[in-house]
Amino acid sequence: MKYFLSIVCVLGIVVVLILCGVKVPSKNQVLTPENYLRIHIRANSNDEIDQKVKYKVKDAVVEALIPVLAECEDKSQACKVLKSNFAYIEKVANNVLRANGFDYVSKAQFNREYFPTRVYESVTLPEGEYDALVLNLGSGEGNNWWCVVYPAFCFLETKNYDNIVYISRIWDIIKNVIKI
Repeated sequence: MKYFLSIVCVLGIVVVLILCGVKVPSKNQVLTPENYLRIHIRANSNDEIDQKVKYKVKDAVVEALIPVLAECEDKSQACKVLKSNFAYIEKVANNVLRANGFDYVSKAQFNREYFPTRVYESVTLPEGEYDALVLNLGSGEGNNWWCVVYPAFCFLETKNYDNIVYISRIWDIIKNVIKI
């Protein structure tokens, strides 16, 4: 029963993401590194407390980005939307930092960053340089968490589904399926 509920939960998340318009690559979709936009969240230090808050910030930022990126049709549009929302992303991160007693703040920026090879279910991203949203927490000198923000691999890992913003895209989905 527990296994069945887990499957139902995962399928429900995928449906919510599709209805929200979040782009998730299909199993056979061929994408090059230039199609991906990655995310780096760098902790202030490698102290245990800084590493723990990094994951809390990650959960809040990924959750906040779901509705922000919902309408993006390609990487270029996702970059523009994220750049115009740096203040919002920093505010989300800073709220988590403050709520956990930290006096340092976050800083969002875009960089070209090196990432090692990573497998996300059926998609393997080779090592190399990728465009990335970088969120430094404080000095940003600690270990980091990273993922893919476009297409939305990270959104499949979010844990809090209470704040998802639902955007009706049913008609767009129907048009794409029956090619209207």
